[in-house]
Amino acid sequence: MDLLNTLVEKGLRREPPTRDEALAVLASSDDELLDVVAAAGKVRRKWFGRRVKLNYLVNLKSGLCPEDCSYCSQRLGSKAEILKYTWLKPDEASEAAAAGVAGGAKRVCLVASGRGPTDRDVDRVSQTIEAIKEQNEGVEVCACLGLLSEGQAERLRAAGADAYNHNLNTSEATYGDITTTHTYADRVETVQQAQQAGLSACSGLIAGMGESDEDLVDVVFALRELDPDSVPVNFLIPFEGTPLAKEWNLTPQRCLRILAMVRFVCPDVEVRLAGGREVHLRSMQPLALHLVNSIFLGDYLTSEGQAGKADLEMIADAGFEVEGAGTTTLPEHRLHGQGGGCGSVCGSEPTAAAEPPEEQPAARTDLVAVRRRGAGTDLAPNA
Repeated sequence: MDLLNTLVEKGLRREPPTRDEALAVLASSDDELLDVVAAAGKVRRKWFGRRVKLNYLVNLKSGLCPEDCSYCSQRLGSKAEILKYTWLKPDEASEAAAAGVAGGAKRVCLVASGRGPTDRDVDRVSQTIEAIKEQNEGVEVCACLGLLSEGQAERLRAAGADAYNHNLNTSEATYGDITTTHTYADRVETVQQAQQAGLSACSGLIAGMGESDEDLVDVVFALRELDPDSVPVNFLIPFEGTPLAKEWNLTPQRCLRILAMVRFVCPDVEVRLAGGREVHLRSMQPLALHLVNSIFLGDYLTSEGQAGKADLEMIADAGFEVEGAGTTTLPEHRLHGQGGGCGSVCGSEPTAAAEPPEEQPAARTDLVAVRRRGAGTDLAPNA
């Protein structure tokens, strides 16, 4: 395909595809899928070799969130039967983080439900960061605490945080359809606050919420413009008891096309395969490693993931290697302020016509397992 040759050449030069080219990747056929993966894999290997960064989630506070994000099992009014608990103590969180680090994780991601942290919450998380850093030399710590108020990003940075996560999740045009208690602009502002404080920004999306191809391209181009260092790609886990429980829109092939599109648009960024990979990619997870250079190890916030040992075996069997603590994740040019943001190039192309909807995949509720181990429980974590 001439399209794929063009996309590879652009990716190797860190140039963005046009919107039409990105849409064409999403519209490609199953017969073309391996060609698409191989092309995006060339771009992935150019900037990240065969390394896979491992990240480990610690849910500091679970459930009872006042926000109404339709996709979230911790949302206001959620009837999902998840673990609910208040803040872990710093030593409890550090113990949970140590399990992930022992399993090979290079970054620990500290997450708490809620609209955003109070100053007291920032103090509590700062103590947790310090405890983790003291006990795990060289580990990266990313905080994900919701919308930030003035000065809070700087305080987290001073405590030793390396990064801050706040996802855009979907396009600005459809954001109001999934959340009404805050805005898309609120999320953009928080990511920018983190960047201004010197934190590495982590911001991504959730696919499978009923969005169109145009919505997916919109949010990925918006992320390129925002220029985070890490872009997590989540695939909706349709929890029973949430408004999106019936949204089973993804196939493994669709997921791979989405990941390939993200890689072409964000060629030199850490693209992370995040929540929902086990549910939607299933046995095709190893193919995704040719597109992403980062995954979560073990369990997620409220759902169980693949066994940590199985993750490590998958990486090795696919011919990849776990990124060591002494290795820098990002290409050198990104470390010197020459990021991949495309400025005025983004959004300058006309939008292609949407493809007719495909037959909806069968619901696989049997693959959604609520997390009952690790942080907030007496059971050993999965790492």
